Amino acid sequence: MPLSSVQALDWLRSDDLIGLGMEASAVRRRLHPGNVVTYQIDRNINYTNICTEYCSFCAFYRPVGSPEGYLLPFEEICRKIEETIALGGTGALMQGGLHPGLKIDYYEDLLRRLKTRYPAFHLHCLSAPEVLNIAELSGLTIEETIARLRDSGLDSIPGAGAEILDDEVRERIARLKCSAEEWLAVHRAAHRLGLRTTATMMFGCGETLEHRVHHLERIRRLQEETGGFTAFIPWFFQREHTSLGRFIKEETTAVDYLKTLAVSRIYLDNIENVQASWLTPGHKICQIALRFGGNDVGSILIEENVVSAAGCTRTTNEERLRQMIQDAGFRPVKRDTLYRNYFLN
Repeated sequence: MPLSSVQALDWLRSDDLIGLGMEASAVRRRLHPGNVVTYQIDRNINYTNICTEYCSFCAFYRPVGSPEGYLLPFEEICRKIEETIALGGTGALMQGGLHPGLKIDYYEDLLRRLKTRYPAFHLHCLSAPEVLNIAELSGLTIEETIARLRDSGLDSIPGAGAEILDDEVRERIARLKCSAEEWLAVHRAAHRLGLRTTATMMFGCGETLEHRVHHLERIRRLQEETGGFTAFIPWFFQREHTSLGRFIKEETTAVDYLKTLAVSRIYLDNIENVQASWLTPGHKICQIALRFGGNDVGSILIEENVVSAAGCTRTTNEERLRQMIQDAGFRPVKRDTLYRNYFLN
């Protein structure tokens, strides 16, 4: 029986941390027998930081006209991809701000040129808010936009822009960004068009535990409908250098992170993979998170600009990531973006 919303809320409120971890670990073992924990080598490429949304939790964006705004040239994007390939990478997560001057033809041209030059390289690109921005600027429907991007070389869509899928929260932290239903509509359309996507949750931004459960409910329902999510990735708000950070009085604790991760694993048992993060909580908490339902530790993140702009500057490499997994009692296995083609090195 799937965990109910009431039970999920009770677990989030519970002080039985060890019991919760054991329940989440049981789900992980059922879905991932063999004591394997996966990781990936890829890179975040933020092709632009120009954005019109002014989200209060973001320290990365720059408004139109800012001298610090940029749009990466094609050859610079290629240089970053070639560096990734040289390190054994198989793909890149490419996303940016909501640029008011970039219509569908820009992205079609970019994706086609990248696929022509790097045909085997996986392009995991463009968050739901970016897709909606492209559609609006280009006078297209969501389905038309995604289909054209797919036909140009888009391989999958990341889950960024979800934050908390409750409009009460979104109105407070990202008033100009898409609604919860619009975010879901992009992923629903992508799944129907044959693209896999990931789902995320940024918590610790002043939401209630009920808001978190509402977020998980919406993700679970869409997965029941389409089966298109490859993974769920919860992470917590980084407050430094953000306007929202001035109003958040308490930092997210390791216990809160572990409880939220574990409840996510139990509640979302229809999503195969749940990612434990090393970037925001650190390597030690990530190791513990592998006993709280996580079966993947994400990427070595050759480059990361968004969270680091908010004060999180941790780094790692493949050797350290593998050692971290081994020291936690698991077998590290390298994967690709779609959690397939395991490389047993």
